[in-house]
Amino acid sequence: MKRKHKTYSKPKRPFDKARIEEETEIKKEFGLKNKKEIWKADAKINSMREKAKKLISAEPEEQHALFDRLKKIGLDVNSIGDVLALDKKDYLKRRLQTVVLNKKLATTIKTARQLITHKKVLVNKKVIDAPSYVVPVELEDKISLKQKNSGASSGLAPEDKNTSGTTKKAPEDKNTSGTKEKTEKVEKVEDKPETKPEKVEEKNE
Repeated sequence: MKRKHKTYSKPKRPFDKARIEEETEIKKEFGLKNKKEIWKADAKINSMREKAKKLISAEPEEQHALFDRLKKIGLDVNSIGDVLALDKKDYLKRRLQTVVLNKKLATTIKTARQLITHKKVLVNKKVIDAPSYVVPVELEDKISLKQKNSGASSGLAPEDKNTSGTTKKAPEDKNTSGTKEKTEKVEKVEDKPETKPEKVEEKNE
């Protein structure tokens, strides 16, 4: 099993006030779960810059190949200078969570993240549950929300399973049947004639 390496690096100055304030604003703006997502976006931009620096003295065909790859994910670059001027916000704007909000499929950035994590968002008719998914330009118009079931949406009442037309009798309560037997026994006892007092009177006579 291959060991996974980190795709980001922590800041060298962990208690830099200006950086902390900037990261909290970015986290709130893009609805990020934690600051690791900011560091990952920053690492992606740094790798793009490093590739661009290596292609400064390269042929135009190699440079345009890099520009085309970046344009496919929605980054507007036409020169090496444009690549070097990219910021982490430019990369965060291409996340699925931000695109769902911009397309007005969600009212807030938090609801957009909730829809994605609950598997309610489709990209090219496929469920994508990763808010950090970078949306290609060709798939940006193929983002939609999952539709509800037709039966639930139409408001039809569920059919009764008992279609034979027979009416089921309600089960008799055991407690009520027991009380009926007790009352019948009491009535029988009351109906019996009293014979003991008559025998006593005959002896006295």
